[in-house]
Amino acid sequence: MGKTYDQINIGDMAFMEKTVGESDVYLFAGITGDFNPAHINHEATKDTKFGGRIAHGILSAGFVSAVLGMQLPGPGTIYLSQQLVFKGPVKIGDTIKAVAEVVEKLEKGRIRLKTTCFNQDGMQVLDGEALVIAPRA
Repeated sequence: MGKTYDQINIGDMAFMEKTVGESDVYLFAGITGDFNPAHINHEATKDTKFGGRIAHGILSAGFVSAVLGMQLPGPGTIYLSQQLVFKGPVKIGDTIKAVAEVVEKLEKGRIRLKTTCFNQDGMQVLDGEALVIAPRA
């Protein structure tokens, strides 16, 4: 599981999929303290452009973190930075696919990766770029 800096090639990809459930949203709100009604109050959000509650955007970014920390590069990875653009809502019940693709190998063990998330309909909900330090052999 995972790769060292020397094993990584430009174009390498990894992904994970997760269906976002009620408990994910409530637990995330409790952990972070973000109780924005957009995430936890259907009545307050039923007439919004989303037609109800949406998951915290940064929850999808957490799925990217899981790919980086568990698969590519994998355990031992040091997360340096993440640029994010939220492209669409994630609703409870959506299955999100988080993808990381190596776009550049830099000095000092650093790797630049394109990071994206898609819902079950193939709609991109997150776009970004991560910089990590990959584990060494």
